[in-house]
Amino acid sequence: MNDRMLRFVTLQQLEALVFLVEERSFSKAARRMRLTQPSMSKHIKNLEALSGAPLINRERSGISLTPEGVVLFNYARRILRLRDEAEEKIALARLNIAGNVYAGASTIPSTYILPGVITELARSHPEIRVHVITGDTESVIQMVLAGQVEIGIVGLDTQDRRLVSEPVWHDELVLVSKPGHPLSTCGRATMETVLGHPFVMREKGSGTRKVFERYVSDVFGLGIDRFHVVAEMGSTEAVKESVMAGLGVSVVSIHSIRRELSSGVLARIQVEGMDIHRSFHLVRRRHSVRLPHHDAFIEVCRAYDVGGG
Repeated sequence: MNDRMLRFVTLQQLEALVFLVEERSFSKAARRMRLTQPSMSKHIKNLEALSGAPLINRERSGISLTPEGVVLFNYARRILRLRDEAEEKIALARLNIAGNVYAGASTIPSTYILPGVITELARSHPEIRVHVITGDTESVIQMVLAGQVEIGIVGLDTQDRRLVSEPVWHDELVLVSKPGHPLSTCGRATMETVLGHPFVMREKGSGTRKVFERYVSDVFGLGIDRFHVVAEMGSTEAVKESVMAGLGVSVVSIHSIRRELSSGVLARIQVEGMDIHRSFHLVRRRHSVRLPHHDAFIEVCRAYDVGGG
């Protein structure tokens, strides 16, 4: 048997197997499928040939499944249910702007921007439900490529030709510390001075970290090994808590610290020559099918005002 022959099975053949088991008769199953009995028998015979195993026991009392037939029957039912579900969702999408949007987003947009976006979307399109999976920039891009999510929002542009990328929101990365830290009270620090203080870094794969690494390399000629990194954190919230606890200073998105700056629990450090700006990018597969509810979500993202950086 060719182990890959099952890939040539048709939905009609699987339907024939399911109907035959449910009706327990070739003639009844043929009528249900609006086929002749010889055509019905041929579907089962071809299915057995592609499976490389007998699927049906023909008995006086009717038919029963072989062990191989049981396996294929269970999968056939699942496949046909998915087909019917797809038909229903396509029909609904054509009638209404309704449905589920599956989005992957890096930490900053997921935590600090998308809640407002989804609120705006709910006002205009209450039948659209958005499911957000949070990850670092690299993992979100992989989710989009693998089809786990339909849309990704990340802190870096991508050069992958399998994806379409567009900037949607502006961001600024700033250096912060606990209030009273020497760097926050000196007026304007130099990058050389920053190197002498403990630094809390985001984890590898983070868009914030990649942008910062690239900037200090291009502008200051520095590698991350020049910084006194005392911890690497897997989220912006963990970074902020570490800085507020006095562990060190760090670079974070301005969107993540507006409340903390207003309440005085974090202080912004001005650094000579440091002016780091970036865009958050909306990414999707180049040849993906966009339904009306996807377009509605994308349009709200484009129009949403994140405020000044």
